[in-house]
Order: sequence, then C-alpha cells, then structure tokens
Amino acid sequence: MSTQLITPVRTESKRPLGSGAVQRPDLVDRHGIDQEAAETLAAFGFDADTFDELREQLVSRSRSSRDTVAVNWVRASIEPPQHGDLVPLPPLGSSERSQLARAGCEAIAAGHVGVLLLAGGMATRFGGGVKALAELFGGLTFADAKIADLRRLSSEMACAVPLWLMTSFQSDRPLREWAAKASESAHVHVDFAPQGVSMRMTPRGDLFRNRAGLVSLHAPGHGDAPWAMRRSGLLGRFADAGGQCVFVTNIDNAAATLDPAVIGAHLAGQRPLTCEVVRGSASGGSPWRVDGRLQIVEAFRLPPEIDPMAPGAVNTNSLVADVEVFSAEWPLTWFEVRKQVDGTEVVQFERLIGELSAFVDTTMLLVERDGPDGRFQPVKDPAELENRRPEIARILSARGIVTYR
Repeated sequence: MSTQLITPVRTESKRPLGSGAVQRPDLVDRHGIDQEAAETLAAFGFDADTFDELREQLVSRSRSSRDTVAVNWVRASIEPPQHGDLVPLPPLGSSERSQLARAGCEAIAAGHVGVLLLAGGMATRFGGGVKALAELFGGLTFADAKIADLRRLSSEMACAVPLWLMTSFQSDRPLREWAAKASESAHVHVDFAPQGVSMRMTPRGDLFRNRAGLVSLHAPGHGDAPWAMRRSGLLGRFADAGGQCVFVTNIDNAAATLDPAVIGAHLAGQRPLTCEVVRGSASGGSPWRVDGRLQIVEAFRLPPEIDPMAPGAVNTNSLVADVEVFSAEWPLTWFEVRKQVDGTEVVQFERLIGELSAFVDTTMLLVERDGPDGRFQPVKDPAELENRRPEIARILSARGIVTYR
C-alpha cells in the first residue's frame, strides 16, 4: 500500500467521522456490508451521515475538471517563521533547563499532566501488524519503551502519571492484551481511547471492496485524538481530577519521552499548545506563518512557488496541549488521501492533529533530533527501524530507560 495524493476537504457537519454509533443502518443494508465490518463500524463510532457528506463531495469532485493537487494549496499569505518564532529548549545542564524541569516536575507530581500515545493507524508498512508491539531491541517493544519511561519517572516522583493509548480497530485488542500483562509487571495503569473508523472508497465515490468482496476499513488519522479522548470519557475524568495538559506523541518515536523540561517549557510559553519541531526538512509538516499566524502546515499544502525547505524545521508530531484544546470541537480539515490497495487506487478521509495549531496560539519548541537530548527518531517501516536502532538505544540508555553498551 502506498500514498499517492492528499486533497483537503471541509465539511460543515459538527460531528467528526466516528462521533457515535452507526446512525444509518440503511447504509449497511443498501451496500451489503458484511456483519463483521458492520459490528466494527458500530463499536468504533462510525458516523454514516458525516461519511455521506464527504462521499458526496468526492463524487462532485470526480465529475469536475478541477486540479485536485491545487485544491491542497493554502489560500492565504504564507511565510517562513520569523526570528524568535522557534523557541529552543535550553540545553542539558543549563540553569534555564533545570528551572524548566523543576516546573515540569511540580506539574507532573501534582497530577496535572497526562500522556497520550498515538498507537492507532494501520501499520501498513509493517505488514499490517501492530507497530507498537514491534521489537526495538533486546525484546523491548515500542510500547514497552514508553511504559518503562513512565515507570521510571513515576518512581522518581512518587506519583502515578496517567497513561492513555489511542488505538485503532486493528490495534485495540492486541494492545489491550499487552497492557493487561504490562500493567501487572510495570505497575503502570493504561487506559484506552480508541479512534474512529471509516470505509475506503473508489475515486468515483463507490465503496471499495477487497479481493474477497468485503468493504475495506481504515483508521481516519491522528486528528481523531481529541475526539477519542472525549468519547472515551478519559478527558473529562482527567480534567475533573485537576488535569491541565496532555503530552501527545507517536508511539513509534521512542525518543519522545516525557521530559519535565518540555512540560516546563509549555507552561512558560503560556500558550494552549506547544509543538515540538527539529532542525531539518522532510515531506511532512513544518512551522509556517499563515496570514501572520504561526502554525504547522503540511508540505502537500504548499503552492509550487513556496520553497518547502524555507522554515528549516520539521514538525515531530509530539505536542503538549491544554485540556481546553482537546475539549473543544475544532473544524479540522478532512483530507482526501489517495492510496494503492491490492493494486487499486482508493480514497480515504483523514485528519491531522498538527492542524490544531491553526486554531490556537502555539509555541514552536525547537528540540534536538539526535544525541543524548534527541527527541525525534520516527520509525515508519522495518528498514528505518534497522537504521535508527543504535541511536534510539543510545538515547534511551542516556535517560536510564535501558542499558546499552
């Protein structure tokens, strides 16, 4: 499976895809969806009305002659970050870093900070398995590394850090089974906030069916995170208990541990959202000023006259968000993603969590990519894991999470 094209879509519906149970049983009956798929749609909150809105827009575009690539482009003034827009995390050993770490430790110890690991998706480049349970080294999985980090921090601070996993319909059961065993041995409790689910379509708007004639389900992107936390009830309980902010990171980025200094930097920035960025360039998102507002913009949204390398920084998809940011229902864009499945072009709709920065004031926190203070070692496929494994081991060893020689 490979991604080919992404097109943004706006829908006026206030319900996200997957905001409740299947509300349109006629859709199931009309299209002959198999029972197992129908049960999955219902269990993971598929919203048929919103799906139909997006589908109608897809059909309309398929009948027009509009340039689907141009639809992606930002229709506003867009400029690279200005001097001072990227706020460096002070280096290890500095007095400024120690001050931020103390403030972060106080917030964590007081129960004001929770951790949300993005462990959903489909792991297509890992053969469709559960990437969170892929081995990093020495029998340690991505999920094990994250829970070991929190166990270490909780022990040092004599507190319990709330840990949540956003799973998909594909990863939910295996991760619940893993958590049941890991929680016993690591003494770290794990709660779950499953993301939504939807159905792939053909570019003409028909339901796509696999070679067995069954509808093809997909997870609709990490932009589901705020909705998943609300739907699960975890966000409300966290806020009621005095929770103030959520540290969010991809489970496949083992270097993005819960650093008290990052929490301290978020608090010091006095903005509701902090996004971690690193120096460099990539095909993902970067910090830009759009009509003067600093935000994360994905590379595919840049008009051809814009140099994607201009910001000199890349979004890591690790962020700290105030509870109020997750509590609100922001109109995130539904992006029309084109992929190849079974040798056929298909369409699925996804949202991106980084787009929250378009709606709230955001601190762009510049962190290290590599070295003892490195925080960005993403792993998208087995080959990348093989290449990054030594650096990941060195980083985790420097933090006392593993022993590496």
